[in-house]
Amino acid sequence: MTIPYPNTQPMPAIAAVTPPSGAARPRVTFLGTGYLGATYAICYAELGYEVLGYDVDAEKIAKLNAGEVPIHEPGLDELLRRNMAAGRLRFSTDIAETAEFGDVHFICVGTPQRADGMGADLSYVEASVTSLAQHLTRKALIVGKSTVPVGTAEWVEQLVGKHTPADLGVEVAWSPEFLQEGFAVDDVLRPNRIVVGVKSEWANGMLYAAHKGVFDLAATEDREVPLVVTDFATAELVKVAANAFLATKISFINAMAEVCEAAGGDVTQLARSIGYDPRIGNRFLQAGLGFGGACLPKDIRAFQARAQELGAGEALRFLHEVDLINLRRRTRVVQLAAELLGRRSGPAGPDLSGTRIAVLGATFKPNTDDVRDGPALAVAALLGKAGADVHVFDPQGMENARRAVPELTYEETMNDAVSGADLVCVLTEWAEFRNADPVALGELVSGRKVVDGRNCLDSTLWTQAGWEYRGLGRP
Repeated sequence: MTIPYPNTQPMPAIAAVTPPSGAARPRVTFLGTGYLGATYAICYAELGYEVLGYDVDAEKIAKLNAGEVPIHEPGLDELLRRNMAAGRLRFSTDIAETAEFGDVHFICVGTPQRADGMGADLSYVEASVTSLAQHLTRKALIVGKSTVPVGTAEWVEQLVGKHTPADLGVEVAWSPEFLQEGFAVDDVLRPNRIVVGVKSEWANGMLYAAHKGVFDLAATEDREVPLVVTDFATAELVKVAANAFLATKISFINAMAEVCEAAGGDVTQLARSIGYDPRIGNRFLQAGLGFGGACLPKDIRAFQARAQELGAGEALRFLHEVDLINLRRRTRVVQLAAELLGRRSGPAGPDLSGTRIAVLGATFKPNTDDVRDGPALAVAALLGKAGADVHVFDPQGMENARRAVPELTYEETMNDAVSGADLVCVLTEWAEFRNADPVALGELVSGRKVVDGRNCLDSTLWTQAGWEYRGLGRP
């Protein structure tokens, strides 16, 4: 199979390498078993690799070893149980065992926004690399997969050099992840590209062997997986550049929604019209509440911070406005709620006391239980702060939402949430909400008023059922 290479040239032959463990295929470990590491570990076992997942969180490891995935990701539970039963997959809190087991060690820990600024907190990367390096007894390849500021791979190389004997020959590489929550299993097994930053033929060969299961699966399905082999800096920049572009596209259409609201246009028809242009495309052109989650918001802020450190801050100045546009969408929902409920907004915002509002959706997107930096839950909190009695329902995110914002009321079903509500706000586009019967829901509410924060409802259907409908960027 010919795999596209940079500049679409055929990929040169990659020399076969023997894993230092002596195994037929590289044994792989994943340090950090959160959303990223757990998904990769389980999927790589499915590809036939011997896999060990490592984490310092004993409770998380115990759950995984018991066949329980600590996150909601469609299809992952079944793969976990199947591969543990097959003996290809296990999890541990023992770093010495992890170091001894693996040929290729993937670093999959979190890089949250720093508490004292916009930059990325690399303390988890430092801790995992240092701990692993101190326990290595043979040659191995340490591969960064976490999203990090450019320059991190060189720093990791220095950490490894500091904590391992030079004669072991431990090397470092970087291979960013491109997972979409809700579609992560397919994104690992059937990626749309693989990017690796390497410095040696040995590292290149080891990484190719570690991805061969992906290429073999593609061959059986008559697909191609582009492989880009590049330097450290480019490999690190690919992920943050992709996230910055997606965030910009989302904020662009939300900026157009603001203009449509002022001019009386319909942003959904505008987006459809410009999306037909193949140079633009219609993906990520859905105006609404904006982006959230554990990646895009903190990644574009960290990108700006790192560019500033490198003296290229002006080049990413536009990302500040991208962030502001995104955050304005949240307050716009509160304004629409006040308008529908006949409440004026003063200098401190609207007073919604005495109103009951149903919020449908807490996760930042459907098919996940992730509420981190989620616009839906942020809006629910703003509505509560304005005095409303807020009742929230989400198909998967209730437990996480309750931990994050305990002062709201959480209901067991959609019907429980909307019962007696003066206003319904649809803030995550779950299929259950998109396909809800507006006639049936109308029998449960006190007032047939709805804010469609994702422009995901059939406005005609809801209006015909007697609802006063408001969407973002729509007349």
